[in-house]
Amino acid sequence: MSGTLYGIGVGPGDPELLTLKAHRLIGTAPVIAYPAPDSGDSFARGIVAAYIPPGVREIPIVIPMRAARFPAQQVYDDAAGDIAAALSAGQDVVVLCEGDPFFYGSFMYLFARLAGRFPAEIVPGVSSLGAVTAAARRPLIARDEVLTVLPATLPEADLERQLAQANAAAVMKLGRHFDKARAVLERLGLTGRAIFVAHASLPNQTVCPLADAPRTAPYFSMIVVPGKDAHV
Repeated sequence: MSGTLYGIGVGPGDPELLTLKAHRLIGTAPVIAYPAPDSGDSFARGIVAAYIPPGVREIPIVIPMRAARFPAQQVYDDAAGDIAAALSAGQDVVVLCEGDPFFYGSFMYLFARLAGRFPAEIVPGVSSLGAVTAAARRPLIARDEVLTVLPATLPEADLERQLAQANAAAVMKLGRHFDKARAVLERLGLTGRAIFVAHASLPNQTVCPLADAPRTAPYFSMIVVPGKDAHV
């Protein structure tokens, strides 16, 4: 009998936001896989490091953190091969994913490669969007308003078109695209409603009006534009 593949959302960074189910599965898993940069520590692993039991086999999924293109499909092909070998041997494999596995989560690429051959279960986690909204202490949408979630990696014209039509919005994956996103919001007259949040739920969390935000933004940051009906 094969093992089960678990895609586990570990939340936005605060270990106390881990679900009880995720905690139980991490504490009993014989194999744990997680995304890791090619330099530095894995953020996903760091969130749950205190709960990983000794003797667990670890499979780092090394993803280059650079602007230049890299063979992403090969990275996931190789990781899926390593995980498939463990599953075929009857071992359960827990794959850690920052935030929620299916909300811009890298686990989706492993799921696509493995779920057709092995039992798979998704354990949802607190998403970055939920954590950012809580950090901002502002409701995001109310009544019949529609939320638009956008990656800042979109071409500038597409980002502007989507934001111009939005009741409320969240702009993710800022990093090196921060200036572009901020300029679009300024042109649309949305800066006054926009809130910048970086490292939500962590000790170094930053929350401020977009107009007061620093000139640079980390990848783990977001701009939210609450709807006009969402107020306290």
